[in-house]
Amino acid sequence: MTDRIAHHAAFRFIRSEFIDALNASVQEFEHLVTGAKHFHIASENDENVFLVGLKTVPTDSCGVAHILEHTVLCGSERFPVRDPFFMMIRRSLNTFMNAFTSSDWTAYPFASKNKKDFHNLLDVYLDAVFFSRLDELDFSQEGHRLEFDEPTNPESDLTFKGVVFNEMKGAMSSTTSVLWQTLTKYLFPNNTYHFNSGGEPTDIPDLSYEDLLAFYRTHYHPSNAVFMTFGDIPAETLQEAFESKVLSRFERLEAQVSVPNAKRYFSPVRVEEGYAADEVKEDASHVVVGWLLGESTDLNQQFEAQLLSSVLLDNSASPLRRALENSELGRAPSPLCGLEDTNKEMSFMCGLEGVKRVDAERVEALILKTLQEVSEQGVPQAMVDAMLHQLELSQREIGGGSYPYGLQLILAGLSTAVHSGDVIAQLDLDPVIADMRKKVQAPDYIPNLIKHLLLSNAHRVTLTLSPDDALEARRNQAEKDRLSRIKASLSNEQKQQIIECSEALKKRQGQVDDMSILPKVGLEDVPARLPEYEYEQLEGNLPITFYPQGTNGLVYLQLVIELPELDEEETSYLPLFSSVMTELGVGDKDYLAMQEKQAQVCGGLGASNSIRASLADRQAVKGYFVLSSKALVPNVQAMSELLRDTMLHVRFDETERLQELVAQRRARREQSITGQGHSLAMAAASSAISGLAAQQEAWGGMTGIRAAIALDDAMQKDAAAVEAVLAVFKRLHGKLLAAKKQLLLVAEAQHEGSITTCVKQVFADLSAGDISQSFSLAVKEGQVKLAWLTSTQVNFCSKAYKTAFGEHPDVAALTVLGGFLRNGFLHRAIREQGGAYGGGATFDGGTGSFRFYSYRDPRLTETLADFDASIEWLLNNQHSEEALEEAILGVIGSMDKPGSPAGEAQSDFYVQLHGRSLAYREAFRAKVLAVTIEQLQQVAKTYLTQENENLAVVSSASKREELETLGFDIQSL
Repeated sequence: MTDRIAHHAAFRFIRSEFIDALNASVQEFEHLVTGAKHFHIASENDENVFLVGLKTVPTDSCGVAHILEHTVLCGSERFPVRDPFFMMIRRSLNTFMNAFTSSDWTAYPFASKNKKDFHNLLDVYLDAVFFSRLDELDFSQEGHRLEFDEPTNPESDLTFKGVVFNEMKGAMSSTTSVLWQTLTKYLFPNNTYHFNSGGEPTDIPDLSYEDLLAFYRTHYHPSNAVFMTFGDIPAETLQEAFESKVLSRFERLEAQVSVPNAKRYFSPVRVEEGYAADEVKEDASHVVVGWLLGESTDLNQQFEAQLLSSVLLDNSASPLRRALENSELGRAPSPLCGLEDTNKEMSFMCGLEGVKRVDAERVEALILKTLQEVSEQGVPQAMVDAMLHQLELSQREIGGGSYPYGLQLILAGLSTAVHSGDVIAQLDLDPVIADMRKKVQAPDYIPNLIKHLLLSNAHRVTLTLSPDDALEARRNQAEKDRLSRIKASLSNEQKQQIIECSEALKKRQGQVDDMSILPKVGLEDVPARLPEYEYEQLEGNLPITFYPQGTNGLVYLQLVIELPELDEEETSYLPLFSSVMTELGVGDKDYLAMQEKQAQVCGGLGASNSIRASLADRQAVKGYFVLSSKALVPNVQAMSELLRDTMLHVRFDETERLQELVAQRRARREQSITGQGHSLAMAAASSAISGLAAQQEAWGGMTGIRAAIALDDAMQKDAAAVEAVLAVFKRLHGKLLAAKKQLLLVAEAQHEGSITTCVKQVFADLSAGDISQSFSLAVKEGQVKLAWLTSTQVNFCSKAYKTAFGEHPDVAALTVLGGFLRNGFLHRAIREQGGAYGGGATFDGGTGSFRFYSYRDPRLTETLADFDASIEWLLNNQHSEEALEEAILGVIGSMDKPGSPAGEAQSDFYVQLHGRSLAYREAFRAKVLAVTIEQLQQVAKTYLTQENENLAVVSSASKREELETLGFDIQSL
């Protein structure tokens, strides 16, 4: 076996193993001189992925690893331009490009389907990571710096600026982040996890440029690195690049970066801290109990902990989740419930949110009592088997979504690789699952795990995090005091230095780099056509569309129902109906029995809605209700029956269950604000443009979050509110049962015959239905100027304009315009100079609106002015063909981005269902490739005008006066 895997002479081959479940071979190598590891996952897949990971272990909360991740990407030895990372995003057909900081590693991954592009990006990434310039001005831009409020006036107030500084202010506005950070601080009293690796806004200004350089020298070295690759480029070719571009210039580093294990407590610890809130409600505390477990690199320990966590918490029928969901002590289970297994030592945590502070000890007692009961009574064998089944399902599924499949595999093995564990074993779970199947046959297996890992484990922390309405003010005051102390101590010379530094940075941000030193792909490298997917349409009681795809032994099934006419009340409850339908009882079984059944036969059931405007008219919509599931091939019959029975016989009589689901949904929606504030601001800004835009905001925007809070409050107070919603659900369900239905199946070609026969039989007696009146939404046209105030330390700003729509010839230019404005103006003005974590513009084809946005932004009025300035810049300057080509590449890259095999088939089905044929999409793609600078200027003149603008911001109460002065309509949750 050894001699068959070709490798570069600078590496030694360690071993290789073919993993059936992944249909790929995992190969391990080590660099002879530096000891750098290389893991290659050889696959037939043409989407090649590269990642270099470094063990980074901060010893404080200054954010050194995070600021370094940002600064490393600001120019290197071979590519001495200011921002190669953002420039390469524009000069590439990448399907993924990013960098991450975790608590104990930093990773630089990218993916591309184009070989020339892959090698271009490899050059830039290798040089950036190992030969970064780390310019002091980049450190002041990305990390932190002092600036005067009026940059050239030393009499004005001092402020802290910096991208990471503002990013972390945004991140730490999220209560879930504060909860996690605070709990780990106590779980790990003495090692790197004690600190906030992203950086605490209060500590970031303590980091010096010298500290940054010192950290880089010891941590960014091949001896501390692991290279991970995936795809159809051979390991030898990749190693040739690693050796010639990087490794040949390094010796082995003797000092090893390592993480000591945490000091263990001999008795449990109880702590209380606060989180920033607008008001102090008595039932708004979080109570979480956390335990420190064994090492994550020990696969047996890791698997036992995963199995235990699943058995206790996986779904509403799991004993610990059930106790938490049914408890009167809190509103919903904590977002932190579960196992954290990416740190060197694992931790298990569970708890409740929406708790009265005085009840903290009762929550802890409830958790311990439940664990005690489970350890005494045991767990039904079927439940344990179902959890092993879920692990096998997730192991076999080729994921899609936001990360390429190869990157998901690499990330699954990354922390094991960083901590020198067995990566091949981590990726080949089949033997581990088989081994666990034997172990769990012992009836006392799970009870013993509970006793050993949790009940008799003294390293336990109970954290109560309570709302504090003065915390934000105290924090702001402390920052002000600190700045005024610094200012008072400054000599005239030092003041002058601050002004000079601001001016030097501004000059650097304004300088035009010679981009020609960076490699690029051009429009000539763009694949000529969109992929075409085979499918068959089969007759039956319900029409079936079957897509043959390489799904690795999984079958995806969807029941697709055309939405009939709904009244206003039914329409407003449609997303809630979809989110709870698969969480209720069916027929004579209650919801707990159904949750168990789902876990035994499939990867869960989900319901969703697919609603789009017709190409001919933005006010005319077509909608579908979709019930979906996935299962391993042997379980197709059981999954199909479960899906059919759920559709036919879902129960609308479990009032307490509905209350609980509504409370959980509210909690999730409230927590989501600071993470997706820019999307919420854009939805609000475009809410008056069409009926669909208005409805999307009412469902998923700030109005939707406000409605979720109001509904939960009403249900807590009054049983009649619960009954009223159930009555609407029954009407909705009746209408769906009568409406027109079809089925979508995605599976491997060889299983087509057996699967379709089975599915036809199961659905033989479900009425095919018909539609007399289709779903529609009221026409909406108007303008808005809205400000939503919530508890956040940063702002999210947006402007939206009503534009051309559908097949109108201007749509292609509008689609390219967003990237053109971001690349040429907005990125510099809003991120680099304004200090926001992000900003840009985008065309939304679904509603025909052009939208500007900023993300985690310290500014407000100035950012709105920058949106306008970008239009001025576009209209009044000469622009290069190269800038145009970059913007077009960006659009094509996102159009061509691959998903998972099942996801691609499903999205192909829906675009056709909504009337966007392949011919229409190819014609649109051709129009995008032909867009000119004149067209960009023309559409900006036509649509992006003052009389056509809509504004919306998500901000904090401290900005109320500023917003009132600007004439905003102020809303709050």
